Amino acid sequence: MSKLVVKTLCAAITVAAVAGLTGCGHSANADPALEAQQQQQQQQPAGPEYAQVVSVTPVHSSVNNPHQVCQDVVVNHTTPPSDQHNIAGTAIGAVAGGLLGHMVGHGKGNTLATVAGAAAGGYAGNRIENAHHQSQVTSSTEHECKTVNDTSDRVIGYDVQYVYNGVTRTTRMDHDPGNRVQVQEGVTSVSDAR
Repeated sequence: MSKLVVKTLCAAITVAAVAGLTGCGHSANADPALEAQQQQQQQQPAGPEYAQVVSVTPVHSSVNNPHQVCQDVVVNHTTPPSDQHNIAGTAIGAVAGGLLGHMVGHGKGNTLATVAGAAAGGYAGNRIENAHHQSQVTSSTEHECKTVNDTSDRVIGYDVQYVYNGVTRTTRMDHDPGNRVQVQEGVTSVSDAR
């Protein structure tokens, strides 16, 4: 054989040997975790996954807001009469009745008529003064405050029930998601998709 043919054959064998070693070295040095991740990425569908919403229930909370309401009101004050026992009317009536009884009676009956007139006059004076007593009423404007509770009802979230791969799940969201929700890792709803 000629030298050229031998050199060509040697070169071809060398190239084949190097290519074979490189291929063997590549598969021997391959990372199994990297290969598993590549296979998982090939199996996962492209794009986001969605679940069908079955029901949406608003969650309410009652909030109590106490506050003061103030206004000016007219208040009437009654002052009792200064002579509640009608002493002046009784005394004046007794003196007048005693004088009248003294004028009517004669002799020993004069004393009895004076005492009876004084008693009757005192009683009559007491009743007359009592009838004329009027309590004094004074009015004043006062600032009056009272606490009023205003209760308000507000929506604090939404309980969303959805079905994904035949399994019904419930989650609480801060908004009404519509008729489907985007799910992450097949379990957690992450956003709305109308």
